[in-house]
Amino acid sequence: MAIGDPYASLPELKAYLRIDNSADDIELNDALTAASRGVTDFCKRQFNKETSATARTYKAARSSLAMVDDFHTIAGLVVKTDDDQDGVFETTWTAADYELQPLNGVRNGEPGWPYWKIHTSASSALTFTVAAQATVQITAQWGWTAVPEPVRQSCLILAAETFKLRDAPFGVAGFGDFGAVRVRDNPMAKAKLMPYRRNAVLVA
Repeated sequence: MAIGDPYASLPELKAYLRIDNSADDIELNDALTAASRGVTDFCKRQFNKETSATARTYKAARSSLAMVDDFHTIAGLVVKTDDDQDGVFETTWTAADYELQPLNGVRNGEPGWPYWKIHTSASSALTFTVAAQATVQITAQWGWTAVPEPVRQSCLILAAETFKLRDAPFGVAGFGDFGAVRVRDNPMAKAKLMPYRRNAVLVA
């Protein structure tokens, strides 16, 4: 799945709702899109992936740490810094200059996690410059290798709930009228997603 795609598929949602026809496919796809956006907003992270590396800029959290968006592989990874704050990222770090976390892509015993913390290594003389502007540039393949199963399940739960709203009394005309899906209003989805929630990233 590419960045921006729903976290569950139309066939999966139809099976979840026991729907065996295509009459409501447009509304079901809209529900998946709205639910996935709600999951992303709640967790403050994107669970799909890019397969080519692109550059993004960040403000350093402190001189030894940069918090960035999730990236799922070190292939194509480039770390650069703007040490004199002139808008040019002139210093390219080597792999020996930093340590990626979570270590080994494992968090709470669960493998498959992406990296989102870049620490300076003890052997490096390089540090991040903490400033009001972005001083860190990361080129990476963003996102997760695969959508975690609890995220996929939460998307189905929320999409089904959203789809069924049309049958409620005084139902809305469309999902755009309904507005954003609120994860915190669904205890089951919220419980599944809490381990994947993170603080907002300082993106320039």
